[in-house]
Amino acid sequence: MIEPFTIAIPQADLDDLADRLARTRWPDELPDAGWDYGIPLARMKELTEHWRTAYDWRKQEARLNELPQYTTEIDGQRIHFVHVRSANPEALPLILTHGWPGSFLEFLGVIRPLAENFHLVIPSIPGFGFSGPTHDQGWDIHRVARAWAELMNRLGYDRYGAQGGDFGSGIARALANVAPDQVVGVHVTYLPLPPPKGVEFDLDEEDTRRVDRIKAMMANRPAYQALQATRPQTISYALTDSPIGQLAWIAEKFTEWTDPASEIPIDHLLTNVTLYWLTGTAGSSARLTKESAGTTPPVCAAPLAVAVLPHDITLAIRPHVEHSFQVAQWTEFEHGGHFAAVEVPDLFAADVTRFFQLLGH
Repeated sequence: MIEPFTIAIPQADLDDLADRLARTRWPDELPDAGWDYGIPLARMKELTEHWRTAYDWRKQEARLNELPQYTTEIDGQRIHFVHVRSANPEALPLILTHGWPGSFLEFLGVIRPLAENFHLVIPSIPGFGFSGPTHDQGWDIHRVARAWAELMNRLGYDRYGAQGGDFGSGIARALANVAPDQVVGVHVTYLPLPPPKGVEFDLDEEDTRRVDRIKAMMANRPAYQALQATRPQTISYALTDSPIGQLAWIAEKFTEWTDPASEIPIDHLLTNVTLYWLTGTAGSSARLTKESAGTTPPVCAAPLAVAVLPHDITLAIRPHVEHSFQVAQWTEFEHGGHFAAVEVPDLFAADVTRFFQLLGH
């Protein structure tokens, strides 16, 4: 059963958040530390002051409730999603999947241009946002992909495209394997692919730099990733009990993973953080990292489009990708980072549209 959904956060929850922000206990900081030890104290105080005194959740809630939102239960898990039908009845359905520490909010700025050519389905990954915490083990990217296939089936879509970044990239590719007769193509904005073993490639200077960057990251696993992949329950206590902890955990990534030239509105960042806070999904969203660790990286049974953003965490290497995937479109963006749909929405929407038109849809 699919039911309409309206966001209605109890006022008591907002009052509790305001009270916690007003009673923040700040840590000390070394002089002139900058970002060397983590997100700076001055930046955190700036964000917190805006969150406490200027940010208006009710305004954001009303804006989000203008979207057609729904929930359904699949595989014992609540699934929240936005469903926007195109004015063109022959439009191709397209499912868009976010990652961590994002949410369905990432795609708000591209709904209008994409809806000209696509029926849009924008779900919240189980464990994230209004899909709520997961209730059992095993919710890795492959299980999410199976849930997405069932969701699209319930909506009556038997042929559709898939798009994703971060975890959404793996989920979109896994979806093409779960439903190969339904998925016509997959567009990704992030493809962390280790060099294929036993194969020699003649890489140019830029691709060599990209390989070195991937090797450096693999040799020095990011702290957040190590924690979420091994001890998500432990970190969840701090993030679920402290809004400042949740803010720091996410705001750091929105700075480190984006193009310095990107202007991500502070209210977008705070709405995303507030969504994690109000739904209590810090721990369950982190579990996706642990659940998916060690799973087989999905290949892709459908034509693939790769959009490379210059300020992303790692950059895809074309010879490596083409060795493993059926690449139909490759785009090197001049701007943007990890949150492509937020940072460069016009470029993102145009690239997605161009790909599926290339496939004849």
